[in-house]
Amino acid sequence: MDVLSGATGWPAPSAKARSFGAHVYVLSLALAVVAAAAAALTFLVPGILLGPAVSNGNARGTAVVILLLAIPVLLLAIWLERRGSWRAVFVWLGALFYLVYNAFLFLFLTPFNSLFLLYIAFQALALFSTAALVRAVDPSRTINSMRRLPVKGLAIFVWTIVVLNATAWLQEVVPAMSAENSASFLEGLGVATNAVYVQDLAFWLPLMTVAAWWMWHRRPLGIFLTGSWLVFGAMESVGIAVDQWFGHRADPLSPHASESVIPMMVALAIVNLVGVYFYLRRERRTASNWMLEDHEVGPLH
Repeated sequence: MDVLSGATGWPAPSAKARSFGAHVYVLSLALAVVAAAAAALTFLVPGILLGPAVSNGNARGTAVVILLLAIPVLLLAIWLERRGSWRAVFVWLGALFYLVYNAFLFLFLTPFNSLFLLYIAFQALALFSTAALVRAVDPSRTINSMRRLPVKGLAIFVWTIVVLNATAWLQEVVPAMSAENSASFLEGLGVATNAVYVQDLAFWLPLMTVAAWWMWHRRPLGIFLTGSWLVFGAMESVGIAVDQWFGHRADPLSPHASESVIPMMVALAIVNLVGVYFYLRRERRTASNWMLEDHEVGPLH
């Protein structure tokens, strides 16, 4: 397995593959600084979080994962990409996905507080960093450099997660829409709506449904997005396990956090990492393979 870094005997990436503009790195590094500040203050400063105990515990758990997992992974991926590992870009984008997702939750799943503008900066930098990286990458490299990737199996896995995730959320949302007290499932969270449901149902799940379809047909952008989503999925599964632990500790009686969820999330993180393995493993190359990679590129969508 090529653990991201360039292995001895592998050709160096072409100049085109390493032509990211300085702004791509600057945005991601600025994001790391701002995200670290937001997470550290959220976790360490008493009285910052103004929601119910369970929500505050969840937010503090997310802050820990941002500090100890997401930011180190982001910085490691950038460093490895600079050393010539094109595989590191999957991990880089996956870490950005995680930060985009959770910056949104800091803004909309916690009551307004004194870190609001810092959370805004966190969200803005996460979004612009993601857009800059996606725009800079040439996904067509992946279709010829990952010939052994089990695209159909991974697509089916993604669709399975999408269906299970959507079903779990809709089981809460649909009955509530016709209930006399439509917001009863939000009681104890201290918010008017659930930002997790909003972004999952409106953006992430539709995006991954389409990306998996593109991957099924070996379209480069689908392969690129799906690999990054698997990294994000592994990190988010760890994040949920940690925030559930913190939330349950903060309020053991709340229905919104349970330690029983933790084993399932750990298992899901491991399954996602199995998928990531297929992206990161080293494949045997010949000169002709790399010549094809330079000249035989597919469409970008």
